[in-house]
Amino acid sequence: MGEITKPKKRKMKGIVLAGGTATRLFPMTATTSKQLLPVYDRQMIFYPLNTLIKAGIKNILIIVAPEHSGQFLNLLGSLLKKHDVHITFEVQSSPRGLAEALTLGENHIGDDNVALILGDNIFEDDFAKQIKEFRGGGHIFATKVPDPERFGVVKFNKNNKAVEIVEKPKEWISDWAVTGLYLYDNRCVEIAKKMKPSDRGEIEITDVNREYLKKKELEVTLFGGEWLDAGTPDSLLEASIIVKEKGISRNFHPILDQAINELNEELRIRSKKRLQ
Repeated sequence: MGEITKPKKRKMKGIVLAGGTATRLFPMTATTSKQLLPVYDRQMIFYPLNTLIKAGIKNILIIVAPEHSGQFLNLLGSLLKKHDVHITFEVQSSPRGLAEALTLGENHIGDDNVALILGDNIFEDDFAKQIKEFRGGGHIFATKVPDPERFGVVKFNKNNKAVEIVEKPKEWISDWAVTGLYLYDNRCVEIAKKMKPSDRGEIEITDVNREYLKKKELEVTLFGGEWLDAGTPDSLLEASIIVKEKGISRNFHPILDQAINELNEELRIRSKKRLQ
């Protein structure tokens, strides 16, 4: 792959990937998106939105499955408009890997940088500083896990520099799993376009990260706070318990809290009118 010129500092756009079928959560996801299921006292989608909004990101694309697009639009279409946070939607007809979000979001990203976050990832840590200070290249976030064979894993040398990333390694190389928040400059679009599908037919985000690592332009932040992906009934329940116990849903950006409270009040008024 040829060398791509590194751009100057750009502003940051956001992408939330909220497509997929979430078959492990059937029958709950037979009628709605996984990212619209509740985690404690609010829908899952609000947690990744909070990560982006806390970092000052005002322009966010949400990638959704066609069968759930109307539900996302009803919930989020104008929720944050008056707070100067602009949300748009892109329909993903069928999921073909996490890195497809970068090509689907090409027009949204334009000449800017992008923070891509998975719609089912909940972080206790606040990464606003890293997002705001991002200048170029790639930046990923890793945490220690007991089952690294389930994830993309980062291997470090003796100087704690990342030297390799392996997707779902069959042999142990590290306990540091790459989580669902990725920062890239706009070269990521062309990189993703040139990627060949993996053996499972997907355009792997790990391959995008490897490309930046090969260029020596990939930064890795290690963190120790909770990282929840709520992908099974058990982990969904556990996520709600942890969110409640640690007050994660009480640590939202004020404008997101205000927008949710406004929505709650609007829904209460509508309900009252229907009963009259």
